[in-house]
Amino acid sequence: MNIKNYLFYKSELKNKSDEIYFHSINHSFIYSLTEKSAKPFVLGVLFLLTILVNTGCVDKFDIPVTAGEGNIAGDTVYVQLNPPWEGFNNPNAIFIGNEPFIYVADTNNDRIVMMNLAGAILGTREIKRPVAISQDYQLNLIVCSEFDTLGVTYGAVFKFDLFAAGHDLANAPLSRVLPRPGVSADLKPNVRFTGVCTFYDNSFYVARSGPSNSSIFDPDNSILIFEKKTLSDGTKVDTLLGRLPSLAPLGTGTMTTNGISSLTSFKRLNNDFIITLTGNTSFKSQWLFYNFSSETPGYENRLRPGTSTLMLPNKFVNPEGAAIDNSGNIYIADSGVDSVYKFNSFGDELQSFGGASQFNQPADVAFFDRTLYVIDRGNNRILRFILSTDL
Repeated sequence: MNIKNYLFYKSELKNKSDEIYFHSINHSFIYSLTEKSAKPFVLGVLFLLTILVNTGCVDKFDIPVTAGEGNIAGDTVYVQLNPPWEGFNNPNAIFIGNEPFIYVADTNNDRIVMMNLAGAILGTREIKRPVAISQDYQLNLIVCSEFDTLGVTYGAVFKFDLFAAGHDLANAPLSRVLPRPGVSADLKPNVRFTGVCTFYDNSFYVARSGPSNSSIFDPDNSILIFEKKTLSDGTKVDTLLGRLPSLAPLGTGTMTTNGISSLTSFKRLNNDFIITLTGNTSFKSQWLFYNFSSETPGYENRLRPGTSTLMLPNKFVNPEGAAIDNSGNIYIADSGVDSVYKFNSFGDELQSFGGASQFNQPADVAFFDRTLYVIDRGNNRILRFILSTDL
């Protein structure tokens, strides 16, 4: 099955045996598992765990007007929840899992950190230079990082089976997704994996970046597609199907994979995702959706260039992370201007804030239950914010 047929087939999916479907009800997720063994754990997580959010003291920040940095004015203020969460070393990614727990890629401490919503550390796992995190609906944690073999360092993607370990991160079974074991062609020391996102059917995309991009078949700058495949003995393994077509590895406009810094999917029954880029391109944050009704089905931009603030040329300097809330609002962390931007689902800019006095290279964002989490990388901490209208 080729890539386009595969994506079309996904649009017709109904009830696959290993899927976990979700519904968003008052910011909580209810899961319908078709595998009986998963039910006790998820029900326990959802209905027995009550996590209190420690808001502490608060600081208010008026949304500033700073010419050239893209921030906007208004009466709404962001309220910072104290204390900041510290103790990290060059953190690069944050992800709110489906439990929900918080996962942080603590890059220079060579570890993944798992916390509850109050900021208490529940567990850690040593892994070399993690930079991106996602989680599927079977509660597998997928991490982009590195590994060493025969004295050489390679980019890598690992999967942690949290369900099998009862969410004991330190002892969760680990499998390597990339480079594929036994596939020597995957061993490219100059390639790194810079983003990952998961979809409703537990398939996932991985962003790959590297210097070799002359090949029309397999350039380094690509988005790789993974889906579970059932083997003859009934076991299921993550299988690389190929790369997304029609994305230019060195393009300077839209539909490019030039320097991918993050991939963020929507919690919906679709394959839409937000891509951020730090390469030489004019549109460094784009919303891509798969257009099945086109004469030539494939990914397209949901928002056309110039039709919204999000798609203004050179709107961003160095965007490195994105998040999407339950209302479809999009948040972008731009480390190049020390700011966080918020857009509605039409791409119109809403409450955006920041500046050097507040952030030092914000690298990623996450959103859960009215709270915006920001990786303040240059200050080695996580900051939390809530809109004054939500207090």
